[in-house]
Amino acid sequence: MAYRKLGRDNKHRRSMLATLTKQVILNEEITTTDTRAKEVRKFVDKMVTYGKKGDLGSRRRALAFVHNDKEVVDKVFNDLARRYENRNGGYTRILKLDERRGDNALMVILKLVEETK
Repeated sequence: MAYRKLGRDNKHRRSMLATLTKQVILNEEITTTDTRAKEVRKFVDKMVTYGKKGDLGSRRRALAFVHNDKEVVDKVFNDLARRYENRNGGYTRILKLDERRGDNALMVILKLVEETK
């Protein structure tokens, strides 16, 4: 799988992506840079897919990725899996904002889409 380095070494990048993934799941939206959002989107979609599978192996893989944060995994498996049960992918949306003052990085809002039942 091709990935962006995001100016960090491997451990820092994985930790940052896991933290951003946790924040998207818990808060259902975050404000970050465009390149980070595009990377995090992959992991959020993967976590929701694990929740939709619902088996023990998927739960363990999800726990391993988010550093054993049970609150996040419970929300994925109980709430988000039910919310997106009829949706095949595309669980996140990126809304563009203005550039960040200082370094002109393009800022975006990464949020979970609202699924109506």
